[in-house]
Amino acid sequence: MTLTTLTRRPPQIAPTPRRPLRRLGLLLGLLLCLPAGAADRAPSSAPSPLDAYAGRVVYVDFWASWCAPCAESFPWLNTLKQTFGSRLAVVGVNVDENGADADAFLRRHPAQFDLVRDPQGRLAAHYALPGMPTALILDPQGRVIHRHSGFRRADIAAYEAAIAEALNPSTPTGTHR
Repeated sequence: MTLTTLTRRPPQIAPTPRRPLRRLGLLLGLLLCLPAGAADRAPSSAPSPLDAYAGRVVYVDFWASWCAPCAESFPWLNTLKQTFGSRLAVVGVNVDENGADADAFLRRHPAQFDLVRDPQGRLAAHYALPGMPTALILDPQGRVIHRHSGFRRADIAAYEAAIAEALNPSTPTGTHR
């Protein structure tokens, strides 16, 4: 699955000496008006493959074929899917530009969870990923409530505690980074 967006080019206006400062002021004003955590929400300008999971807690794992820790995480991700079943959506987002690379990786490391392809890196850029792998837990409204970068077997208990917290609506959840 690939992401598509519609783009529209703004009309070209020759800048005047004062216009760059005015544009900068407008941009800063808009940034200050954004609600807290706006960058942690799913993109709203175009349909996102993650929109299909609205109303559910989602564990999103961004991965690439060249990433050794990504390969190490796949058996655990398969276990997550089996353990939590329909209570937790597990989604792997591949960022390889070449689909054949991802396909070769998947032959070596089969996925028993949903997969999304993001060859242009739009979702990865939206969530400002620091590296591969990066995982997010989205609440039923699509907000990021947990994020971690890398995969370490020694940290699995912490990852699973964050998932349990997200799945338990009686426990207040906060943003974990």
